Amino acid sequence: MTEAAEATLSADIQLIQRIIPHRYPFLLVDRVRDIVPNKSAVGIKCVTMNEPQFTGHFPGLPIFPGVQIIEAMAQTSAVLVGVSMDLADKGAKVYFMGIDGAKFRRKVVPGDVLEMTVTVKRGGGKVWKFEGRASVDGELAAEAEFSAMLDLPKG
Repeated sequence: MTEAAEATLSADIQLIQRIIPHRYPFLLVDRVRDIVPNKSAVGIKCVTMNEPQFTGHFPGLPIFPGVQIIEAMAQTSAVLVGVSMDLADKGAKVYFMGIDGAKFRRKVVPGDVLEMTVTVKRGGGKVWKFEGRASVDGELAAEAEFSAMLDLPKG
C-alpha cells in the first residue's frame, strides 16, 4: 500500500469518482469516511426526493429500493478497495460477484442519511468478500455479505 493510501482516511465525492465509474443516477455513495485500508469503511448516502427511483417506487409512498441499498454498500466497498490499493485514476473496476444473506430491516425514505459500514472478510487480491450493514440513525436498515472481483487494466 502506498503512503497516499495510508494517509487517506476518507473519500469525498471527487475521490470517489476517481475510483469508481458510477455516475448519476447510479452513483449511490456521497462520501466514505473512517477508511481503514484493507479492513473497513463507512459510506454515507443522503437520500433525497429528487432521485429518479421515487417516481415509481412508490408513488405517494417513496421508499429507497433495497437493491439500491445493497448497491450502495457495494460501491462503498469498491471505494475501500480503491483506497487500499491506490487505484484512483488507474481505470480499475470492481465488479459485483455475489450477494448472500441479504435482509432488509426498515424502510429508507427521503430525508434519511444511510450509513453503510463495510468490513473486509477476505481480500487483498483479485477477489474480495465483504460484510455490509446499512443503518439510519443507528437503526439497522439492511445487511448482507457480498463478493467482488477486481479488474485491473492491462499494461
